Amino acid sequence: MTRLRCSVPSLLHRASAPSLALAAAAADAAQGAPAAVPQSAAAASAGGFFQVLLGLIAVLALLAAIAWLLKRFNLSRIAGNAPVKIVGGVSVGNRERVVVVEVADQWIVVGVAPGQVNALSTLPRPENAPSAPTEPQQAGDNFAGWLKQKIDKRNAE
Repeated sequence: MTRLRCSVPSLLHRASAPSLALAAAAADAAQGAPAAVPQSAAAASAGGFFQVLLGLIAVLALLAAIAWLLKRFNLSRIAGNAPVKIVGGVSVGNRERVVVVEVADQWIVVGVAPGQVNALSTLPRPENAPSAPTEPQQAGDNFAGWLKQKIDKRNAE
């Protein structure tokens, strides 16, 4: 086995060689000499960062546009001819609800809790119950009609 012998000054000289090269590069940069490698690496990494950032912004904008379209055209509730319709509901606790569901001219009273749905009662559809609209209404039609009635009522007084 051979032993390597190094003196402390030679270790310091070897350790300080890279730091001397960095100091010389810094001195050249201070005097106006271009340092080609660090600038091009920084520019490349900045360009890559901005490209990733631009892609992220584009994807988020696309998701926001899709969500807006779904909300605007009420595409989440296109179920005009669905066999099951929710007639109404009331909250009876923090996470519990009682819901009335219409299925084939029958009303089913359902208790809904986290992880649980129980049929409470079954009733025939009442004769005086409002019928389902034949054509789907736009999202703002119901509010617009209500507001018109309120304004007309207020003007009549």
